[in-house]
Amino acid sequence: MKLTEIKSPADIKTLGINELSEICGEIRKSLLMKLSRHGGHVGPNLGMVEMSVALHYVFDYPQDKIVYDVSHQSYVHKMLTGRMKAFTDPAEYDTVTGFTNPAESPADIFTIGHTSTGVSLAGGLVKARNLKGGTERIVAVVGDGSLSGGEAFEGLNVAATLSGNFVIVVNDNDMSIAENHGGLYENLKLLRDTDGNAPLNYFKAFGLDYRYVAYGNDLKSLIDAFEEVKNLDHPVVVHVCTQKGKGFAPAEANKEVFHFSGPFDIHSGQMLYVDETPDYGDITAEHLLKMMKEDPSVLAITAGTPGVIGFTPERRHEAGKQFEDVGIAEQEAVALASGVARGGGKPFFGVVSSFVQRAYDQLSQDMAINGAPAVIGIFYGSVLGMNDVTHLGWFDIALISNIPNIVFLAPTCRQEYLAMLDWGMRQNEHPVVIKLPGGAVTDCDRTFETDYDALNRYETVRKGSKVALIGAGTFFKTAMDVADLLKDAGIEATVINPRYLSGLDCDTLESLKKDHNLVVTIEDGILDGGWGEKIARYYGTDTEMMVKCYGLEKKFLDRYDRKRILLDNHLSAAQISQDIKELLK
Repeated sequence: MKLTEIKSPADIKTLGINELSEICGEIRKSLLMKLSRHGGHVGPNLGMVEMSVALHYVFDYPQDKIVYDVSHQSYVHKMLTGRMKAFTDPAEYDTVTGFTNPAESPADIFTIGHTSTGVSLAGGLVKARNLKGGTERIVAVVGDGSLSGGEAFEGLNVAATLSGNFVIVVNDNDMSIAENHGGLYENLKLLRDTDGNAPLNYFKAFGLDYRYVAYGNDLKSLIDAFEEVKNLDHPVVVHVCTQKGKGFAPAEANKEVFHFSGPFDIHSGQMLYVDETPDYGDITAEHLLKMMKEDPSVLAITAGTPGVIGFTPERRHEAGKQFEDVGIAEQEAVALASGVARGGGKPFFGVVSSFVQRAYDQLSQDMAINGAPAVIGIFYGSVLGMNDVTHLGWFDIALISNIPNIVFLAPTCRQEYLAMLDWGMRQNEHPVVIKLPGGAVTDCDRTFETDYDALNRYETVRKGSKVALIGAGTFFKTAMDVADLLKDAGIEATVINPRYLSGLDCDTLESLKKDHNLVVTIEDGILDGGWGEKIARYYGTDTEMMVKCYGLEKKFLDRYDRKRILLDNHLSAAQISQDIKELLK
């Protein structure tokens, strides 16, 4: 059977084991061809080929439901459920997302891009089935890296109490994005070493039934295991050992690099496009390593994404005990950082913008209420960052700026970021969050302060009249560009770098009333509940001052075009300057 003939899982159910094995080989070739040209999650999906085929061979689509966590391991599932052309025809490569998406196919039950949620979501399907008296089987596929997240523990805890069929497949490849960390993984190793027979068993401790598959890339072993649990009348964990990157030697040898990659040479595994310009991750890691050498209390923390803050394997080795990977557990990371800070240490937790929202309670309760002087760096918090619907980075200003006690800083460039980072790590009074600029690293020739103790003081970079442009973080440059365009039209605008997103500089705002009648705010976040609204509220009772806020619409978008969204939200310098000229008329 040709891959292009597979329109649904029903098309593989009549095949024998040898034909299925051939199909797996063809799937792996097609995956490698697409990923080498297009990029994507390489290792997770190469390791999942046989498991995905076996699941759809044994279980009955569309009646039975499969939930993938994290769903970046669902490429083969997509191939088997009507989206094969997106993996075999280069013209169709962009027609599917990198995660499960119900808008693409009813085979995708949820849009999932954050880890550790799958068991809980699938458990909800089980509960709904039981309430309605249904008979469908529910399968959750969860990676071992996902087990470090607290919700995975909660999901397993509740799963043990549910009645009826519920199959929880643990894909254990002994890796998260980087190596796994935490006591849980010692038990997974013990189970692997004892062929699943160790008396100490994490899953059985919940009261869950348990099966072990040592050869998770062996099709017959998987089919036999899934057939055995297919009709059980109670929840069961099927612990499957797979090889991340299976079938592609470079991905097997370098699992961290090939977790997700850009296009690469399919023969050598060499990346085709290597950007050697520094990013804010590299800048952060190099700076923290210098701090560590001078101060043994400095600690870098990651929640399973060390590459985000530039801590390569070599840098992790150099940092030693001054680097801590808590696994994919942002709540633990924020609380740990808060505890380290209160204990006299100097913690820096670097996190992706869309991931920090999972630790909102810890930001508020553990860090802010307790006044723990930890420093958190928010990466990719920008419309210029990641553009998958589950990884949007434009909600953090509204999220964090409204928590009391936190000093929320928005640097405009490399030099200002490092000045703020130095201050945050040095001071002992405030929880500090730094929202790194979006896009490429920019350098400034301005002189920056080294002391931010006097809170909420804005920096007036250009002094003009009539209109004041307040551009926060990433969009400070846009404000400067707008000022240049206005100058060409004979308007000398004031340009302000607010620096602080957590409070208002009332003195500066009040002074603008003397010779300005328009204040424009530009922010890299949603307008609703954002920073610009705070400026507008300040002037709300003053009928003489107009305020115009620029930012993003409160909306979920998926794989948006960055240039298009800037234009749609009137965030280009040309649009803003034209709006201002119209308003001043």
